[in-house]
Amino acid sequence: MTRFRIEKDSMGELNVPAQALYGAQTQRAIDNFPISGQPLPAAFIRALLLAKRAAASANSELEAIPTEMGQAICHCVDELLQGDFMQHFPVDVFQTGSGTSSNMNANEVLATLASRRYGKAVSPNDHINYGQSSNDVIPSSIHISAAMALTEELLPALHHLVAVTRQKAEAVHPYVKTGRTHLMDAMPVRMSQTLTAWADQIERNIHHLRQLQPSIQSLAQGGTAVGTGINAHPDFAATFSKALSAHTGITFTPAANFFTHIGSQDIAVALSGQLKTTAVSIMKIANDLRWMNSGPLAGLGEIELEALQPGSSIMPGKVNPVIPEAAAMVAAQVIGNDTTLTVAGQSGNFELNVMLPLVAKNLLESLNLLSNVSRLLADKAIATFTVREDKLNEALARNPILVTALNPIIGYLKAAEIAKLAYKENRPIIDVAVEHTDLSREELSRLLDPATLTEGGH
Repeated sequence: MTRFRIEKDSMGELNVPAQALYGAQTQRAIDNFPISGQPLPAAFIRALLLAKRAAASANSELEAIPTEMGQAICHCVDELLQGDFMQHFPVDVFQTGSGTSSNMNANEVLATLASRRYGKAVSPNDHINYGQSSNDVIPSSIHISAAMALTEELLPALHHLVAVTRQKAEAVHPYVKTGRTHLMDAMPVRMSQTLTAWADQIERNIHHLRQLQPSIQSLAQGGTAVGTGINAHPDFAATFSKALSAHTGITFTPAANFFTHIGSQDIAVALSGQLKTTAVSIMKIANDLRWMNSGPLAGLGEIELEALQPGSSIMPGKVNPVIPEAAAMVAAQVIGNDTTLTVAGQSGNFELNVMLPLVAKNLLESLNLLSNVSRLLADKAIATFTVREDKLNEALARNPILVTALNPIIGYLKAAEIAKLAYKENRPIIDVAVEHTDLSREELSRLLDPATLTEGGH
């Protein structure tokens, strides 16, 4: 049987679970928003608590709150983050658009804990929230959480994907395969060329993500309610960013314009857009792997992905490309998240965006999904696939498109005639070319050598 205590706020009294660290405003949000059953992501709550820690440190340094109180708040944040802190933050993602309920949730939990440690009453509003508003705390927490996920998780994961892909490209360099455009046979390529293209795609995404880091590391904190900075010390924003940077090891700065950071979520939208581009790259790589692995008898069968689990509940021996499939689903989810976040970004009405919790949820989900699947794709698909050289050579030997190399010598129309005849008679292109040109088999062997053709030129 749940026991309750009576809590009071500006709207009156209500019952709160006796052991809960939060108070009346959090309980009202729990009662008002029984929507998804999903709290905000742990990465966001972590960032929110770190913001409260930096605020306490700054307010203490600026003598806005007693030094001992500030130290107590900082200690309570550290203790929370070392344990199962999410149990204390049950407010649904789908809540008030400013995220005020989550801000007050943090304020109330820290007030309870800090009061115990400090030995005197610590107010959620007057002390924990001093010099702050939900309207600058929540946008700042979005940036802090995204910056940390980007720096600590996604960029290292993408670098790992690039390194593994380039290493694999070196290993498979000797293999030449039939190139494909429109999913149809084309000129040959080295397998290393296919893989280095993947690596280059990911490197370009890394470059563009890095370009966004200074923006996502700029914070609304200090703008308070509407951007004017009402009730905050003039030096609060700079002192806050300094404290947060020292604690996280990431360089955070006050926004050049608080009104922009509070009234819009353009930076989050831009980051989400680049995450979408990264997802598109992941989708391309995943689909290439699936196609090359297809078969093993009726498909291309050029590579064999590592067998990780049975592929069917009814067909014995079937093995499926589960990691590329998972990667493709992640890509689809990230692309969908970006669409949702784009709509949320449009909800900046005058001085405040009012879909902030949704921005936080989708942005962090995309960062987390891409971080996790990039490592899986590297370690359990790209690093471990084997090449089926027999299948590569079988297709190469019969590829009439090799005749393209003869264009400068016999002309496009004559080459097309030879290619069509090779297709029709299902014969190797070199045999048909010997019969229908004045070139010797020796010369044709040199001109039509697949490995040579991967180097370009004539």
